[in-house]
Amino acid sequence: MDADDRSLLEDLLAGEHRALARVISKIENRAPGYRDLVSELYAHTGNADVIGITGSPGAGKSTLVDKLAETYRDRGETVGVIAIDPSSPFTGGAVLGDRIRMASTVGDMDVFVRSMSARGTLGGLSTATADAVKAMDAFGKDKIIIETVGAGQNEIDIVRTADTVAVLVPPGSGDDIQTLKAGILEIADVFVVNKADRDGADRTVQELRDMVQLGDGSGHEGGGHHSQEIIDAHDDWDGEADDADETDAGWTPPIVETVAIHGTGVDEFIDELAAHRDYLVASGEHAEQVRTRYAEEIRTLLREDVHAMLETELEAAGGIDDLAEDVRQGETDPYSIATDVLEPVATCLENLETGPDGSGTE
Repeated sequence: MDADDRSLLEDLLAGEHRALARVISKIENRAPGYRDLVSELYAHTGNADVIGITGSPGAGKSTLVDKLAETYRDRGETVGVIAIDPSSPFTGGAVLGDRIRMASTVGDMDVFVRSMSARGTLGGLSTATADAVKAMDAFGKDKIIIETVGAGQNEIDIVRTADTVAVLVPPGSGDDIQTLKAGILEIADVFVVNKADRDGADRTVQELRDMVQLGDGSGHEGGGHHSQEIIDAHDDWDGEADDADETDAGWTPPIVETVAIHGTGVDEFIDELAAHRDYLVASGEHAEQVRTRYAEEIRTLLREDVHAMLETELEAAGGIDDLAEDVRQGETDPYSIATDVLEPVATCLENLETGPDGSGTE
């Protein structure tokens, strides 16, 4: 790490928001040296609660995130918000821009809001989001909220980097619920029916409740599966062995009704987020969640690095276009080319396992 990046890291760890913004910019742009920076962040992470907020467009996510951040601040906690916008193909920057757009928290530097965009690769955005979370965690933010603009598969992949995922559902017809069911319902740890003062809210709550009861016991792929009894008892949890029977029951997603624009139901929402966090820790699921997340990070980095190495080998072998022309002319075939390109990589791996003299690494 060069001296400038070392200074930048020290400023971030010292709590300077300008340094945090610059580090996230380096991460998002894959600027030279960003990987060394992120590597240094790991030793300072693990203290923040990471909350994902997703749901269909128009559900009121930004307003709820605003009120959530405001309430956490009122409780004396610092907040980082990452607003994910993967839908800006023209400028390469987030449509939302890097501006703070949440009315209640404007000017409050203990609520740090950052928009992030795809910059061409949605898979890369998922990795960049996870790295930006680490930057905010190392900085010392107590709560980190990841808000997605849309509700497609790409946003689901991104929001999985959170410990607890809240899915917002607007009041409406059963068709909306059925549409959601195919994608984001199974990742929900908490359901929020926002705009609960509107017609159709009671019906939406009942449909969600029916769906949760139908799915209870089958589990879902998000972080949690819980029971209502555990929610009711979460204030008494201390993580001791006495609670083992309770935590074994799993986690059934609660349904919270909010009117975010008025702040109604936000305290109850925060209570359920805290209940899920308590469940994760007491059940041991949080440790498993973190292990799974790190395993996927390792796989992703290895894929990226191996891909880059193979591109270099392809160029050394004459370039992909020339190789494709050789196949077209019948001089070779894709399988033979793949074997030839991978051969030096395979040889290197064999040498690592056995030692260059064949005697083994031990």
